[in-house]
Amino acid sequence: MTLEILTADLLGSVRHGFFTRRGGASSGIFAGLNCGLGSTDLREIVQINRARVAAAMDSEPGGLAAVHQVHSADVLAVDGPTELPARADALVTATQGVVLTILTADCQPVLFADAQAGVVGAAHAGWRGALDGVLEATLDAMENLGADRANTVAVIGPSISQRAYEVGPELFERFADDDAGNTRFFASGKEDRLQFDLPSYGLHRLRAAGIGQAEWTRHCTYSEPDRFFSYRRSCHLGEADYGRLISAIRL
Repeated sequence: MTLEILTADLLGSVRHGFFTRRGGASSGIFAGLNCGLGSTDLREIVQINRARVAAAMDSEPGGLAAVHQVHSADVLAVDGPTELPARADALVTATQGVVLTILTADCQPVLFADAQAGVVGAAHAGWRGALDGVLEATLDAMENLGADRANTVAVIGPSISQRAYEVGPELFERFADDDAGNTRFFASGKEDRLQFDLPSYGLHRLRAAGIGQAEWTRHCTYSEPDRFFSYRRSCHLGEADYGRLISAIRL
């Protein structure tokens, strides 16, 4: 099966892709394009999957820049592949040919570009990272490389949607304490549960930060098991682990 790569017109001519799980070499619960070296999938199979992504991005095997994601607001500026990934949740570069990658399985993969300045970025933004400012930190790091946030665009790729994202009152209170206006991103669920709209919150943070344009592809990772891995869905099914989707961008 060939790779399925979702793209966004907003990112224009900048080479990018939100890769689905289709077209990979993994099997079982990881069936398809599992790119997570931190999963319990066979490492050599994950490397095959990552090599396919590198080829699709016109890069050499092992040519992907990545970080060890920890749900932080930390950003790494890179000028080449990362051999020993630092602990961070976003990358930026102004170097031609460097492929920035982010792994997700419900959290937001966010790809950024200021094509005029020649600067791109990629961020992993779950609720914690988004609340702590990883999206704004990515814009700051891009500006340090010469970008202008007013000329920067960002696209949020496949993420868990509000209808599938049930949370407890403690998360609602945490967001409300940060900003009373955040309550609009929650809807009532069963009993004391609420439904959190992570992509809308991400778009809000990007727009409030002064980005030129931002959008969500409107793909729900939880709701399309044949196309996307989902941490929450794997938990509900009682599976021992889950695959990781990869998103990539390069100049």
